[in-house]
Amino acid sequence: MIIVMKGTATEEDLQRVIHTIDELGYQSHVIRGTQRSVIGAVGDERGKARLQSLEAMPGVESVVPILQPFKLASREFKPTRTVVKVRDVEIGGDRVVVMAGPCSVENKDQILETARAVKEAGATILRGGAFKPRTSPYAFQGLGEEGLRLLAAAREETGLAIVTEVLKSEDVDLVAETADMIQIGARNVQNFALLKRVGEVGKPVLLKRGMATTIQEFLMAAEYVLSEGTYDVVLCERGIRTFETATRFTLDLNAVPVLKKHSHLPVIVDPSHGTGHWEYVTPMAKAAIACGADGLMVEVHIRPEVAMSDGVQSLKPATFRRLMQEIAPFVEAAGRKL
Repeated sequence: MIIVMKGTATEEDLQRVIHTIDELGYQSHVIRGTQRSVIGAVGDERGKARLQSLEAMPGVESVVPILQPFKLASREFKPTRTVVKVRDVEIGGDRVVVMAGPCSVENKDQILETARAVKEAGATILRGGAFKPRTSPYAFQGLGEEGLRLLAAAREETGLAIVTEVLKSEDVDLVAETADMIQIGARNVQNFALLKRVGEVGKPVLLKRGMATTIQEFLMAAEYVLSEGTYDVVLCERGIRTFETATRFTLDLNAVPVLKKHSHLPVIVDPSHGTGHWEYVTPMAKAAIACGADGLMVEVHIRPEVAMSDGVQSLKPATFRRLMQEIAPFVEAAGRKL
């Protein structure tokens, strides 16, 4: 349920409503607006009729049910768009944010050279995997803690914010010490224990859609993070598995306007994973911007031919520079900036 406070409601009125919501066994989530505040009461659907009595409390204007199964992620709860701040980078605002870097952090020279190149081209967030989920247990699994130290060194030199993936609940605190934004990968989108643990930390979260995850399941995954009190969540469309084999996945750009219709959370697109081949990354990046994406996540490697993971879909620095130049007119046509 959504409790809409009157414009004249006092802070004491607001706190009394929050206290009553908690007494009834629900979680309260407050959005403070310039004109009025809104409180989301989330919990057992069977007892929501009890919340209707809150309309009688001082300062309450109305109590409205949230119809979607995802409550805090819905436009019903928050009609205005959310802007997520990662250090000094705003995702979901007027600018199209580009995150770029290698699939895996492999060594110091590789990550530093890549970080310099993507920053020079215009990227504002460095992506790179210290811990890597791989289909084969014999494939390169990432450098772990050493990878995090190398990412921190790249941030120190370039000033770029860092987004990197966490795989296990027990590693969340370790990753959060270094990362400016924590990534939940496609294979963990319904790892509910991990989602809740990441939500407890309070760092911005990049949530990737699973390869067989519906839009509703995707937003319910975001709900797990939001329900723990972390409201800075960015959704990432990265392709779904279909019958088509010409590309690694099918990049579902339908998801961008659909997610924006139903949710206030920012949406970015990963054309590298979505296509699986470097030649298709630039055209799909343009398409992503045209359909309303708030940003891009692009894999860049200084020598893709010897990359330890995902070399085929990684752009060389020169190709990434061209991508940034070629998407500029699309960004401008969308009424935004790079």
